[in-house]
Amino acid sequence: MCNVEIRRPRMKDIEELNQFFSTTIKDTFAREGLSELLDDIENEIESKKEYLKCDFDSNGKNRYFLIATDTNCNKVIGTIEYGPASELINSCTNKVLKDLPEIGTVFVHPDYQRRGIGKLLLNTMFLTLLSRGIQEFCLDSGYTNAQKVWKGKFGEPDYLMKDYWGNGYDHMIWKRCIDDMPIIFSK
Repeated sequence: MCNVEIRRPRMKDIEELNQFFSTTIKDTFAREGLSELLDDIENEIESKKEYLKCDFDSNGKNRYFLIATDTNCNKVIGTIEYGPASELINSCTNKVLKDLPEIGTVFVHPDYQRRGIGKLLLNTMFLTLLSRGIQEFCLDSGYTNAQKVWKGKFGEPDYLMKDYWGNGYDHMIWKRCIDDMPIIFSK
């Protein structure tokens, strides 16, 4: 059993977070059957490192991360962030969602998945957004396994780009209002 703490990242966490991104993204691609896409994996890892740098550079104004740690071993076990809607979301929606924050970088270490850590991160992010007067957000996914999770939490996506990443690999985008999702806060 682990004790989970949700908190803002600190400068001393950067190296561990960069390794965390590498571990979780490589695992995600492997679970999707896409381990051979080495350039895509590296690009995804680098984009998450840049998002984290943006958080630190702007003191959480342009990107805002939360991390989950296992306090028993002082290890990063999850991440979530919000920031401006991505270029991908903007291009796929004709910029309809450009003014909404995007929740992203939702990763849980493979050894800690299916323990409610992702839900805890998401709920904490919802509370953060609400405390800042933000009621709506968007979220996207091109990973088939993550899409199943998001469909379970948010229902069908508002935008579906069929075969966007290749045959059988769709891209999905959700736009939601936090107040309309009481189910998220329950078990």
